[in-house]
Amino acid sequence: MKASFALTAIAALTAKVSAACFSERLGYPCCKGNTVVYTDNDGKWGVENNNWCGIGSTSGSSAACWSQALGYPCCSHKNVVYTDNDGDWGVENGDWCGIIKGGSGSGSGGGSAAIGEQYTINGNPFANVEFYINPYYVEEVDNAISQMSDSSLIAKAEKMKTYSNAIWLDNIKNMQSWLQPNLEGALSQQNSGGTPVLTVFVVYDLPGRDCHALASNGELLANDSDMERYKSEYIDVIEGHLKTYKSQPVVLVIEPDSLANMVTNIESTPACADSQNYYFDGHAYLLKKLGVFPNVALYLDIGHAFWLGWDDNREKAAKVYAKVIQSGAPAKVRGFVDNVANYTPWEDPTLSRGPDTEWNPCPDEKRYLEAMHKDFTSAGIQSVYFFSDTSRNGKKTDRKHPGEWCNQTGCGIGARPKASPISGMEYLDAFYWVKPIGESDGTSDTSAKRYDGYCGHETAMKPAPEAGQWFQKFFEEGLKNANPPL
Repeated sequence: MKASFALTAIAALTAKVSAACFSERLGYPCCKGNTVVYTDNDGKWGVENNNWCGIGSTSGSSAACWSQALGYPCCSHKNVVYTDNDGDWGVENGDWCGIIKGGSGSGSGGGSAAIGEQYTINGNPFANVEFYINPYYVEEVDNAISQMSDSSLIAKAEKMKTYSNAIWLDNIKNMQSWLQPNLEGALSQQNSGGTPVLTVFVVYDLPGRDCHALASNGELLANDSDMERYKSEYIDVIEGHLKTYKSQPVVLVIEPDSLANMVTNIESTPACADSQNYYFDGHAYLLKKLGVFPNVALYLDIGHAFWLGWDDNREKAAKVYAKVIQSGAPAKVRGFVDNVANYTPWEDPTLSRGPDTEWNPCPDEKRYLEAMHKDFTSAGIQSVYFFSDTSRNGKKTDRKHPGEWCNQTGCGIGARPKASPISGMEYLDAFYWVKPIGESDGTSDTSAKRYDGYCGHETAMKPAPEAGQWFQKFFEEGLKNANPPL
């Protein structure tokens, strides 16, 4: 499982304020000279020290509003969500835009992040809310677009900036940098527009994390001292911010892959056996700390259909998850999330229980959730709701084994984020993008410390960068194969 590197809206604004020219916002330095070798929609480019650099602070001398000089477009509306020394800012198509002075706006007149009354989630947390747009992912996509020449592909990529995805708190430093500013950014948007704004975070830093994989091992080891760090430096800090930001809805995805590993890999993988006490203790602790807020909904990760879909695995999983939830009492768990960072299609009518599926009775995510709903309910779990990660499962990939998970060739973006997407499945809260397309699952470099053999398999795209780093070819593959089409 690979973390999604998510810069915050506030950090993006800080970068904006300090940028000396437009190119710094795009990750390139300003030129010292004025020799133009290339011009695009961003502005004029030169080359110095064998690297691209930006010339001047604007993309043209006739900027329609002040924000273009800082590399941001003009807003087509006047809904103010943030104000600084440059002027009034809005959000449009998932990116910051400048608001020209004059006229009346419907915003909060300064992007107020004032904390209001306690928000309480009643039922499906994804319903009747706006989804928070991650400004850093928008920046990643903009940078990807700058490397494209196909106009139809560019148009598809532009649409990607309008969809929400989860923010991964994949280590202590990133949690400290990303949690509070994004909560504040979502609150400002909520106060400006009047509709609750939902932010989805992934809690992902257990000691001995991802015990059955190599590509995404974490910073904390499976020992007592790192367990204390997990509690005091990670979970307790998250708890403090959630206590503060009480007037907005939040969804937490809890420790992807961890409990699924406890179902299937304790006996076969020594690292999982060494981690099991920390996994169970960590879950009990975080549930008691984070599962008590009325505005926060928790979903435990349940792997995917070709991990726990077999009858014996589901039976064991029901017992494990029921025990974990009970260990966190009186905390409440809304439900479970499946297919995180994976490729199993939502529906695959071509497959059935037989040799091709290793006799798995749940060869797609829909049948998997149908079966899990029955099993978990029978196990006495009180709240059995699901949401499904559809960020990369739009097209069935040609995997040699359905369990292949690394940078799969032929993948496609799946169903768009949406509450209650399937009629008749009242226990399915949403389709949502937990793992955004474009970020690598793991490196294909066999000499790398975090190389995992799955990333060298025939069906894995190569050459691939380290987990979490941008993978342009992978992103473009997902755009081309999107289902439904972008």
